[in-house]
Amino acid sequence: MRTRITEMFGIEAPIFAFTHTPRVAIEATNAGGMGALACSYFQPDELDLILADMDAKTNGRPYCIDVLFANKVGTVMPLSERLNVLPEEHLDFVEKVLSEGGIAPLSPEAEAEMLRAKPPGRGHTEEGVMEVIEVVLRHPQARFVVSAMGAPPPYVVEMLHARGIKVGAMAGSAEHALKHVEAGVDVVIAQGSEAGGHTGSISSMVLWPEVVETVAPVPVLAAGGIGSGRQMAAAHVLGAEGVWCGTIWLGTSESELNPEMRRRYIAARSQDAIQQKYTTGKPLRTLRSKWTDAWSAPGAPQPLPLASQKLLVAPALKRIELANAVDYMSYMAGQIVGRIKKEQTTRELMQAMRREFERALDDLHRHRDETVAVGERDEGR
Repeated sequence: MRTRITEMFGIEAPIFAFTHTPRVAIEATNAGGMGALACSYFQPDELDLILADMDAKTNGRPYCIDVLFANKVGTVMPLSERLNVLPEEHLDFVEKVLSEGGIAPLSPEAEAEMLRAKPPGRGHTEEGVMEVIEVVLRHPQARFVVSAMGAPPPYVVEMLHARGIKVGAMAGSAEHALKHVEAGVDVVIAQGSEAGGHTGSISSMVLWPEVVETVAPVPVLAAGGIGSGRQMAAAHVLGAEGVWCGTIWLGTSESELNPEMRRRYIAARSQDAIQQKYTTGKPLRTLRSKWTDAWSAPGAPQPLPLASQKLLVAPALKRIELANAVDYMSYMAGQIVGRIKKEQTTRELMQAMRREFERALDDLHRHRDETVAVGERDEGR
């Protein structure tokens, strides 16, 4: 499993585990891969404590930080201005959906906690990302910073390189990948439309080799629809030097999902991972729910731009979470969700993927040898 990526970071397996919880990132890192922690939603002081804990529990191994340099965000407003700046039609619609679901309003304590948090959408802005990077620079084990929604500004790439940190960026098309390389990134993550979260429209099978050919010799990680060693092998054959996986970790015992939500993921089919704009105003693949059904129904308003849509739905999603209204929860999910059949640990999943990858390559080599032997026999007739 040695590739330029494993050499670049000194890791055993080119498996990058994207996650919103430090527990999965720690376990994946200690299992020989690299945990990739989404950091845009943490407060700086909170993130500093989280990374200090990751430092202590990963025994000097490198880990990755994921941020959101979005190209178009809109005006970020504090949550206290929500009722003053958002369209009444949208506010009424959200309240109607929640009321019909019997989902209680936020308590004064919960509302006060939300008001203290980052304004919805700030984590997608350049200022919000730089708050994260300032913290990251205090933690030398954070050796890889990935921009998930757009090319990082060249000055950011130069600043990270000066500190010995590699930079990556996610691309949904060859054109996007080329812009990332022009910005100076070290690694491109080619993310097919099957992926969870924000995605483009090109499938992995088409996208991966196209990006590999476009950005060569820059190494490429394959993302979108990967949850097994055989899929890793397919990505390898198509030119990728490692894989970036997200959804598959949501079935692990360390994931951020509560037990009821985890059972929904285990029961889900691939077609239950739908692409919608109702959470951030941009195409986002999530698990279908009563919340997404309501937004898809006739008469529902059109989603707002990113910052406004996040401002609109943030309290609603918090109400759904606190009510544990599992049928209304719509968390990120790629189409690989259909492969999650049971709960297991992150380490068990990492080990299974590595073993299956090795078997798949052995099978491929054996098939090649058998094909060559048949060809030689035919030539000898």
